[in-house]
Amino acid sequence: MADVIWRPDPARMARSHLQRLLTRTGTPDLEHLRARAAGDPAWFWQQVEQDLGVAWYQPYTQTLDLTDGVPWARWFQGGKMNAANDALDKHIATPRRRQLALVWEGEDGEVRRSSYFDLWQETNRVANALEELGVRTGDRVGIFLPMLPETAAAVLACCKIGAIFIPIFSGYGADAVATRLREGGAKVLVTADGFYRRGRPVLQKPVADQAAASCPDLEHMLVVRRLRADVAMSQPRDVAYDEIVARMRATYDTKQLDAETPVMLIYTSGTTGRPKAAVHVHAGFPLKAAQDLAHCFDLQGGDLLFWFTDMGWMMGPWEVFGALWLGSTMLFYEGTPDFPQPDRIWNLCERHGVTHLGISPTAIRALMTHGLQWVRKHDLSQLYVLGSTGEPWNPDPWRWYFDEVGGGRCPIVNYSGGTEISGGILSCFPDSPMVPCAFAGPVPGVPAEVLDEGGHAVRGEVGELAITGPWPGMTRGFWQDRERYLETYWSRWPGVWVHGDWARVDKDGFWFIEGRSDDTLKVAGKRVGPAEVESALVAHPAVVEAAAIGVPDELKGEAIVAFCILAPGAERSEALRAELKAWVGERLGKPLTPSDVRFVSDLPRTRNAKIIRRAVRAAHLGLPAGDLSALENPAALDQVRQSG
Repeated sequence: MADVIWRPDPARMARSHLQRLLTRTGTPDLEHLRARAAGDPAWFWQQVEQDLGVAWYQPYTQTLDLTDGVPWARWFQGGKMNAANDALDKHIATPRRRQLALVWEGEDGEVRRSSYFDLWQETNRVANALEELGVRTGDRVGIFLPMLPETAAAVLACCKIGAIFIPIFSGYGADAVATRLREGGAKVLVTADGFYRRGRPVLQKPVADQAAASCPDLEHMLVVRRLRADVAMSQPRDVAYDEIVARMRATYDTKQLDAETPVMLIYTSGTTGRPKAAVHVHAGFPLKAAQDLAHCFDLQGGDLLFWFTDMGWMMGPWEVFGALWLGSTMLFYEGTPDFPQPDRIWNLCERHGVTHLGISPTAIRALMTHGLQWVRKHDLSQLYVLGSTGEPWNPDPWRWYFDEVGGGRCPIVNYSGGTEISGGILSCFPDSPMVPCAFAGPVPGVPAEVLDEGGHAVRGEVGELAITGPWPGMTRGFWQDRERYLETYWSRWPGVWVHGDWARVDKDGFWFIEGRSDDTLKVAGKRVGPAEVESALVAHPAVVEAAAIGVPDELKGEAIVAFCILAPGAERSEALRAELKAWVGERLGKPLTPSDVRFVSDLPRTRNAKIIRRAVRAAHLGLPAGDLSALENPAALDQVRQSG
């Protein structure tokens, strides 16, 4: 039997949003709900939108239209709505108008709080300002901002107009920004003069200027003066955010839009070629985000959600739409998790009363190295749910998060999906038992399976994670690239979305992600996910973090090379290298013993701390790495090249 270490108590079950949906639909349990949703997705998603209280200007006449096939499913045909109406407008005539919608803290300690009414007024002013700059329904607007209150207002203002926003990671260089603006045909860019990073100002406007030089469609730049820095303002193109927004009306007639109206182009990095621009719509991405936060995380009105992210990553827009659609409060933080001291995240949670915390496994591994005293000095008793996404867990960090941060009280909602999904494929649920590092199963409404090479469902072995039916959050293709979308997700088996992850379902029905299918290692015919090798390595007291890759081998076909960051006090040596090789072999089997273990002080990662294994492999083998625009620390590639 699986090692179940957490079960819900009666109080959680009584509060559960998911349990209310089961009762409302007369469904006995989660497994029956999944099955019914897979068999009748139109019924299920009609129940979901009603459960979430979507405010339709005009009711839809058809829930699901499959005329053009599953890859091009269309939802809520005939319905008129607007994602910003559900995020803000519908709350303003209720007592919720006085509730906090957003708490923001800068790395320098500045704090700003906005009620729903405050954010609604600011968003209306920004919408009026964008219209004055020429933005109309269907136009694209780049959002190249750190996590600021103005960031949320800009995103929601685009929704009100019916413009399509393009969220861009705040740490990108000029080329990456320009690619997204140019391919999206952005008319306006909302950016900032800069932000704080580890106590130092980082100028963002010069990066935006350099990017704009190669974007012929860009007409205006709306500049938030976060730092009040002396940056160039090119007239008449550049407009100060505070000056134009201050003179705008605080009301706006939100556009009534078809449910399938595009709301966002969000780019994902590929292993090869240029980034992909996923197209999402008003009744797609926001609906899926809200559903996941309600049914997977049990986020409810009055709860406070803090997901450590950037607006350029999927979890940024996901937090905005999901939290506000549910009438909750969201916390934005501008800086790094361990500045000026290693307890910054725990300090934020205590002071602001965070109930739902989301952070990556890699960030937890990094915070663990500072010692227990930094988390134990804070009262985290208000935490209710812990979340994580982005990569597989290792057991020791998972237990540290569960025991030290959550005090053994809080479930860890392990959550995995993607930008093109609008959220989760697999998740845990706060009213279901939990096993370390595992998923309880598919999110209801996303009919997931593990398929073997012949496309047959399997249990107890590793296979491709696939989705066998439509859901509203699926991307409506890649921007101006229909064929690439079909080739990427729908070309292997008819009507089946192949996500690119290896997964496994154990004998007790718990699901595990084993890594990206293009990362998977196959040593002498034995297939293993890199996460398994990495988990074995970080279980050794000398290793803090690891990345495992496959390299060509004449005898085995592929051999394992591991790159390890050592714990403080551990010294690089041939003896330790040999010990780590043997350590992995003992735990995974001698055939899976790494051929080499190399020591580095850093690994290439995104700002939200996700290690980019393909970059490690490319640097080690001297191969092209594909798109590296999301890379936070390029110098780490030199570490890999020079490792020994």
